[in-house]
Formats: sequence, C-alpha cells, structure tokens
Amino acid sequence: MADEMLPLVYSCSGCSSAAQLANAVALKLDRDGTAEMSCIAGVGGGVAPLVKLAQSGRTIIAIDGCPLACARECLAKQGIVPDHHLLLNELGVRKKMHTDFDPADVGYLSGHAASLLK
Repeated sequence: MADEMLPLVYSCSGCSSAAQLANAVALKLDRDGTAEMSCIAGVGGGVAPLVKLAQSGRTIIAIDGCPLACARECLAKQGIVPDHHLLLNELGVRKKMHTDFDPADVGYLSGHAASLLK
C-alpha cells in the first residue's frame, strides 16, 4: 500500500513510561507498514506541512499513554478528531515516572492498535 493510503498514527511521547510506550507502539505500526507515523508536536505547533497532512482525510489513530490525552488534544487544536483513539491506561498500562516501559507490551498493544484499523 502506498504511504499516502496508509492510516496516519500520532502518539504521545512524553516523559512517563506510558507515554514512551505509546510512542513505541506508534513506531512499530510505522515500521511494520501498518500506518504512517507523523509528528504530533508539529501538528500541535501548527507547522503547516504537518497540519496539512493531518487534515488530508486519511484515517487517523491517536495513541495516548494516559487520560491527559496529549496526542488527541494536539490534533484538536487543529480541528482534527482522530478516527480511533487508543488510551493505553484503559488497557491496564500504568503511568510511571523515571522508569522505562516493559518492551514486551509493544507487540500486544501494536496488535491491538492495528486491529482498530481493519
């Protein structure tokens, strides 16, 4: 599938373990060819080419680690509502500061995210 046909994936990538796990899941979807990851900081910051991509009409999945939903909120600043929003805390992920996520969670959660896109 050509990149311009893939769904777009945006993720939180903050400092907590949950945020970094959200980023790792989005990266896996990108690397597996399931979705094209784009820059949520650029969308939230109003960077024109990145906002244009987000507004292109492609399916969007936003992945957030916690209820603060930073990725979804960055999209909302540009009037964009994701087609799918995955909150990792609703899947049992605990937000921890000053620690890394469990790499074993990436496979399961990326599979869950991919299933939303089918």
